[in-house]
Amino acid sequence: MSSTTDTGASRPKQGLLAGLKQRIPILSPALVFIVIFATGGLLYRHFFSLQVLLNLFTDNAFLGIAAVGMTFVIISGGIDLSVGAVISTSAMVIAVVDQAGAGPLAGIPLALAFGAAIGFLMGCIIHFFKAHPFIVTLSGMFLARGLGYVLSWQSVPIGSRFYSQASQIGIPMGGILKLSVPALMFIAVVIIGIYIQRTTRYGRNVYAIGGNEQSAFLMGLPIGRTKIMIYTISGLLSGLGGVVLTFYTLQGYGNAAFGLELEAIASVVIGGTLLTGGVGSVLGTLIGVLILGLIQTFIAFQGTLNVYWTKIFIGMMLFAFILLQKAFSFSAGQRK
Repeated sequence: MSSTTDTGASRPKQGLLAGLKQRIPILSPALVFIVIFATGGLLYRHFFSLQVLLNLFTDNAFLGIAAVGMTFVIISGGIDLSVGAVISTSAMVIAVVDQAGAGPLAGIPLALAFGAAIGFLMGCIIHFFKAHPFIVTLSGMFLARGLGYVLSWQSVPIGSRFYSQASQIGIPMGGILKLSVPALMFIAVVIIGIYIQRTTRYGRNVYAIGGNEQSAFLMGLPIGRTKIMIYTISGLLSGLGGVVLTFYTLQGYGNAAFGLELEAIASVVIGGTLLTGGVGSVLGTLIGVLILGLIQTFIAFQGTLNVYWTKIFIGMMLFAFILLQKAFSFSAGQRK
């Protein structure tokens, strides 16, 4: 009798522990963010402030928007190396169109269409020709970067007032503080991404493909359509990232966002998404992007460290999170 009672009492505890273990990929980066933010607040004046938090969303908006698209790609078991090049060339398209006198009503749709088109092309090649995403998106990276250089070898200034005003306006948050347009766009993309991931059939299909593509095929899921859509959305969001980039730089430049695809991948991995696919979340990616931005802010407040220390800290953090993911996967396998 007592044995039955003990077993029944232990079930809620086991369920609680299982729930906590499932949330480790989100809780770990969230804890890291809190520790870095709190440490900066203790060491430096004005670090622990709403201004710093708002700046994180504003300064990392174009990276964060692209990272949301990268999240879906990696959850599906793929990779997208074209992100930085598409952002750069999308910004260049806007600059060239603006210089021609067409303005944002023509430039922004063209930039978004370019991103979506190159993503669609890569998705089709990956699906129909069974090509590996690494080499296909590497080809997409060279193609996009080359198109940017063809448009102009030099930086192309953007004269339209729309872009400069878009970088200055925002929702007032008290005093001189404001939630900028880039930050609002970033937050909107994150919210939409979370909604798609958690509540739509497309989101469930992405997880199924990343977990086991063969099983997803046997279940009758639309593998091809979903894969093509994954890379199309990633390209579209990269194009949107290029639009946001123009709000900062007010120019198009062929070498802009160089290597940004690696920062996007780092943000996704730090946010708890497994490179093997099937596990991850847009919310985790948001935290990963903010951690990268917080490291840069920390170094800026410190003042004496070279900016390249950011790469060192990111590398160390990636090693730590990879080991954590391996330990988590091993413990899950042991329970099975």
